[in-house]
Amino acid sequence: MKQIILTISLILCCTFAYNQTNVTNNSSELNFFQKPDTLIKSRFLPSVAFSAVSYTGFSVGLNHAWYKEFDQEPFHFFDDRGEWNNMDKYGHFYTAYFQGVLVYKGAKWTGLNDNNSILTGFLLGTLFQSTIEVMDGFSSKWGFSKADIAMNFAGSGAFVAQQKFWGEQRIHFKMSNVIPRYPDVQVTSLDGTTTTSTETRLKSLFGTTYPERFLKDYNGQVYWACIDVKKFAPSSSFPKWLNIGIGYSAGNLYGGYENKWEVDDQVYEVESLFPRYSRFLLAPDINLSSIRTKSYFWNGVLDIFDIFHVPMPALEINTLGEVHFHFFQ
Repeated sequence: MKQIILTISLILCCTFAYNQTNVTNNSSELNFFQKPDTLIKSRFLPSVAFSAVSYTGFSVGLNHAWYKEFDQEPFHFFDDRGEWNNMDKYGHFYTAYFQGVLVYKGAKWTGLNDNNSILTGFLLGTLFQSTIEVMDGFSSKWGFSKADIAMNFAGSGAFVAQQKFWGEQRIHFKMSNVIPRYPDVQVTSLDGTTTTSTETRLKSLFGTTYPERFLKDYNGQVYWACIDVKKFAPSSSFPKWLNIGIGYSAGNLYGGYENKWEVDDQVYEVESLFPRYSRFLLAPDINLSSIRTKSYFWNGVLDIFDIFHVPMPALEINTLGEVHFHFFQ
């Protein structure tokens, strides 16, 4: 959830930052949304200040909005491998990747050369994510996760490797969220004395409003690797606006590690009714960054929101041995 909060914040602050058009005009002739081919100090210096203020604001705001609710203790480590069927780990990879991409393009907007822009994207993307890990390390509820840090570096590395060797992103990592519908089932405690419901459990985990569910419900989130076929085969007739998306998600998650929980010293379990599973999906993906308009501003907006997979028809194969077709996923 913390990664998605940072995702939304960064999108709101970076909407102005870049587009796909390089120009050679001097700075006085540039449209605000155009990218120069040389460094423009009137853009670079305010961008540095803006980044510093934004980073500080995000850090203080996240600490106030999230961590203040939990007790603090000395820095410690925390092994959360396998939690939520590793959905959180894919979230770390995705967030570090797209932060690197956005910061890179923001750096290009100031006129930094390609190598320095790549380095800036890698360093700042990693810094944003590492800050969250350090905060986790002082929280009694969590801790510093080596697995999270590894996925942060993997996501930043995926951005750097593609930009360095291909000069572009040919595999776009994206996210989608289609909140599932759950059956409301009465659940009896293991000692048979009390009852609760799956709806009560889901509300306690994921909240009741759409924004809460969007942020917290791992059962609805899908992380995608979207292959830009046209960039791999430029002479083909494959549409440049169409990618092939390969997605990973999970289902029937009623707890971090198992579908068992405790309320008022009573233990409830639904694994037999709703076994946890992993989902693998195949779907078309719309390449928003390939859609060009006459407006520099709207081109930039399309580029930024290309970090989300537009829900499309999808084929699912899961670890329960089932095959499903979804109209929107």
